[in-house]
Amino acid sequence: MESEERSAKKRKLDDGLEEVELAAPVGDRAMDDNASNDSATKKQKLSHTPEASGDADGDLNPDLGDQIDALEGSSQSNEQFEVGVNEQEPTDQPGDTENAAAPKLSKNQLKKLRRHEKWESGREDRKVKRREKIKAKKERRREAFKNPDVPNPKVPPAIRSGKRGLDGVQVPITVIFDCDFEDLMFDNEMKSLGLQITRSYSDNRKAPYRTHLAVSSFGGKMKERFDGTLEKQYTSWTGCRFFSEDFVTVAEKAKEWMKEPGGGKIAGALKQDIDSVKPEEEGEIVYLSAESDNTLERLKPNSTYIIGGLVDKNRYKGICYKRAMDRGVKTAKLPIGDFLQMNSRKVLVTNHVLEIMLKWIEYGDWGKAFMEVLPKRKGGALKSDLDGSTAGGEDDDEAAAEDIQVDTTTTGGEQNVEAPGTSQALAQGKDAATDSTAA
Repeated sequence: MESEERSAKKRKLDDGLEEVELAAPVGDRAMDDNASNDSATKKQKLSHTPEASGDADGDLNPDLGDQIDALEGSSQSNEQFEVGVNEQEPTDQPGDTENAAAPKLSKNQLKKLRRHEKWESGREDRKVKRREKIKAKKERRREAFKNPDVPNPKVPPAIRSGKRGLDGVQVPITVIFDCDFEDLMFDNEMKSLGLQITRSYSDNRKAPYRTHLAVSSFGGKMKERFDGTLEKQYTSWTGCRFFSEDFVTVAEKAKEWMKEPGGGKIAGALKQDIDSVKPEEEGEIVYLSAESDNTLERLKPNSTYIIGGLVDKNRYKGICYKRAMDRGVKTAKLPIGDFLQMNSRKVLVTNHVLEIMLKWIEYGDWGKAFMEVLPKRKGGALKSDLDGSTAGGEDDDEAAAEDIQVDTTTTGGEQNVEAPGTSQALAQGKDAATDSTAA
């Protein structure tokens, strides 16, 4: 009987162990907490049963306690493993993705970016300073008008509101800037070309003899810059037209506006030897290029001259010449080699070419026009001046040779060459020494 009761109790304990094992944790942290609580409850219940506390045999209690302790240890190990895995998992931060996607800038790019931001931030301040400067000039001019007897060379010319009038004489000549080279230039070169065209308009506007100006192939980045950075100031330029067509089409249009009543009159150097200009030579279209074999001897009335709007640092040599030849347009070069001795290439920037042409219309002398316009860094010098200085130098050498005195009364048969006045100075020195000795 006792053996049957012991067998029943053993089966009951085994069933309790199976329930504890089924409630053991697998991977979930919440299940671990519940399982540990259940195992503790089971252990407490089993410890209060008479068989577990005071059974006569006592052979089941140690095994049951060891199994429960093993189950609790496995629960704690699973918790530690999950905590370690969570600590090792990388946390996604939004800043890391942005930093990885953002491109890295070099020091020079950062400096340029800061300078551009600084320039843009000071735009309004510069406008205010310009207004104050103009106001100060007007005040100084009013003071000068009040005291006309007091000379004031620093008084600026009158500043009128609105569009200023053009004081120069309009002549029937058109200069076209061919700007169809955008694909060959960098952004800074495009910026330089825009400044050169702006300077050309300013020079033509203030010249005593003005030409018609036109810009062909106007579009792309050039137009974006003129519309944005320059705030569409070109739309109010007087005597300058902008076209999206190429230079050949614009040159044909130039013939029409030069025939209009306001097309200009023949004046300045255009009057010189006007009879020598053949009728068929008037109204010609010439593309100016340094590679051309033809030399431009003079400007002719009702003619159109094309200047290549290209800033390339001499990367594309002869491209303007090839462009003109492909379109069947006559080419010519300025007579720089006939008048100047140059230390560099005979390639000029856009505004210098126009300014030289304006100076020729004013003076009728290419040499004088070159010397007034070309910068000193070009090292240009008039050939006439060089020839004169060479001849003058030879005459001076001959005169100096005649003044040299040769003394052949030296010992050893050598000749002493004395400059003029040397013997007289020595004689005066001897006399002075004699006087001092006598004293």
